[in-house]
Amino acid sequence: MPKAPVLPVPTDKCQVEEADRLQCGYPGITAEQCKTIDCCFAGNQCFYGKAVTVQCTRDGQFIVVVARDATVPYIDIDSVSLLESTDASCNPADITAAFAIFQFSVTACGTQVTAQEDYVVYENHVSSSYEVGMGPRGSITRDSHFELLFQCMYSSTAVEALIMEVNTVPPPLPVAALGPLRVELKLANGQCRNKGCIEEKDAYTSFYTASDYPVTKVLREPLYVEVSILERTDPNIVLLLEHCWATSTPDPDGLPQWDILVDGCPYKDDRYLTTVIPVESSHGIVLPNHHKRFSVKMFAFVDQDTFTTQNDKVFLHCATAVCHPSSTTSCDQTCHRRRRRRHVAVKVAPNQTALVSSGEVILTAKPLLS
Repeated sequence: MPKAPVLPVPTDKCQVEEADRLQCGYPGITAEQCKTIDCCFAGNQCFYGKAVTVQCTRDGQFIVVVARDATVPYIDIDSVSLLESTDASCNPADITAAFAIFQFSVTACGTQVTAQEDYVVYENHVSSSYEVGMGPRGSITRDSHFELLFQCMYSSTAVEALIMEVNTVPPPLPVAALGPLRVELKLANGQCRNKGCIEEKDAYTSFYTASDYPVTKVLREPLYVEVSILERTDPNIVLLLEHCWATSTPDPDGLPQWDILVDGCPYKDDRYLTTVIPVESSHGIVLPNHHKRFSVKMFAFVDQDTFTTQNDKVFLHCATAVCHPSSTTSCDQTCHRRRRRRHVAVKVAPNQTALVSSGEVILTAKPLLS
């Protein structure tokens, strides 16, 4: 038996549905032997867990099993491949709904060979691809992407397996407001804990403070945003979000950019549309017209030339204005998908606009291995 890789074991690694379980090792393997090869044992069955498992056989074979649930969001199992090889014979030996299984010779499929003291080291990479959304000023992805370096080390007396994660995981700041109009942008962090609770409401029961930044979020995890007017008590004025967008740096004019709201409405070319959340009078909200809320599913920026993920840092920005409703001016920013939205002409004085930005938000695929 090869020695087990030294890996942190996630607490739910072995909670694999029976229908998805994939046999690990030979029939009749004991629980102790199963654990030795980094697999899970239950009900006299040895099976692969929700992780990436690497095994090195004594006859010089790599066995690499990638679980769909090894990251959050899930990996697209059909997109997993060996990074260094285009040979069709190096494709997965099998793909199930929950796992991709590779088995190949340690001398094949682009494996790199080096000598280290008393060992011969065979090294390869496995990675997943991801879907890219392309906009006029930047590109993003919301899919998990991972890349793993794995090794088999052989000597005359031992076989060892090693996994090293090479996909870097980055970590966000709070409020900036300019001009006579003071506006604040906050990120909500309330939890929906009770049965029957509504996540979009419970999220706004608490907010990140300056000391909480940078804030780390998982790809596709909703980020709940509130923009509010400060130090105004006029119940007749209405806050407008003219444009909200994201950048990879604190500079609101920096590139790449991704639109979130355009004229207060979800950017229509985003596959995961931003959700505009109505603000109602409630505890802590005396003037609902002074507040705007929305949620956006988190993403990472992608290089438009190489389609590789760039900086996992994201900063949100909103250009805001104050509207004064009258008999001829409506301050409603209504959004209709099926019909062209009638543009509302709003007269705004120069000192009634402001740009507000968030602090740094870090996106991660949240590998369960780490």
